Amino acid sequence: MVLIAAERMITEAGEPAPGHLRIADGVIAEVGAGRPAEHPDIELTGGLLAPGLVDLQVNGYFGHDLADIDEAGWHRVVRRLPETGVTAFLPTFITAPVEEQAAALRGAAKLLPGLPPGARVLGVHLEGPFLAEHRRGAHRADRLVDPTPDALAALLETGLVKLVTLAPERAGGLAAVRTLTGRGVLVSVGHSDATAEQVAAAADAGARKVTHLFNAQSGVHHRAPGVAAQALTDPRLHPGLIADLHHVDPVVCRLAFAAAADRVVLVTDAAAAAGMPPGRYELGGEPIDLPADGPPVRADGTLAGSALRLDVAIGNCVQIGIDPVTAVRAATRVPADLIGRPDLGRIAPGAAADLVWLGDDFRTRATWVAGEPVYRGENP
Repeated sequence: MVLIAAERMITEAGEPAPGHLRIADGVIAEVGAGRPAEHPDIELTGGLLAPGLVDLQVNGYFGHDLADIDEAGWHRVVRRLPETGVTAFLPTFITAPVEEQAAALRGAAKLLPGLPPGARVLGVHLEGPFLAEHRRGAHRADRLVDPTPDALAALLETGLVKLVTLAPERAGGLAAVRTLTGRGVLVSVGHSDATAEQVAAAADAGARKVTHLFNAQSGVHHRAPGVAAQALTDPRLHPGLIADLHHVDPVVCRLAFAAAADRVVLVTDAAAAAGMPPGRYELGGEPIDLPADGPPVRADGTLAGSALRLDVAIGNCVQIGIDPVTAVRAATRVPADLIGRPDLGRIAPGAAADLVWLGDDFRTRATWVAGEPVYRGENP
């Protein structure tokens, strides 16, 4: 058993407060308020002990595009993501021909059992190819297709797909939502020009998420509400938010939390450029450029993922006025529950001992997965 005491800890009780927890066999066995009766094995002074962060949209990191990397690349990403506070994530494969995506899924399925200690892989997020051409963003128009039963069958074969982003207005879109949810796959509306009514129909069919709110989707027009408007007002939908303050202005980030505080899911949408110096990288087999300041872009200036850390996203939210507990939960409990993993994203008895110690600046100081230390910063 390991006993950890923290000067400030976020539990299911709410506001950060002094507390302690005991870990046994990779699980949180006990949570208590205040200092423990005996001397702790680990004492955390300053900062904030929080559940490990859960990122549902990671295209790549540390120079690697997850849809097209070898075993060594997977190992590097899994080992190093805890530096950013992330203890569980969904690798995200963007639009490609269906047969290429299916091959990438088969390759990933073979590699996953041999991954080293580090961030948990919760499955795969397919962002495309069932997207709207007019809202394709950095996705290639010539690779977009309708979600036919054959295409879905090919992609679901490995059982690895846990989240699919699609445009429900495409031919067969609502049927695809029903098929996917029936197979236990979370469906997110994204890269879509749908009306609010069409998004509501997708939610009726089982969709429960919206991909990168305000980006690559119809918006909040006062007489023609679209995807973003429905995402903010429909209690069934969880809007994903890239809080790098470039993809979405701070004022609009505050709007999202004001409308849907307990439903917002912070995501990075990180590309291979994340964690790397300015330069040229790849997203979906196509070049992207990371400038000295701001997110990566295609040659025509289109935003192409981000270089965001999830711990920085939390800090950005707090900086613009979001309550710290709300910001942390948007990167922990909310995404964990949404993806069907109530054992993650919380400090509570019976939950996995996935933890992150955030500094006063919300940067990661140390990270544990299943009770084992997987990252120690300069001042652990």
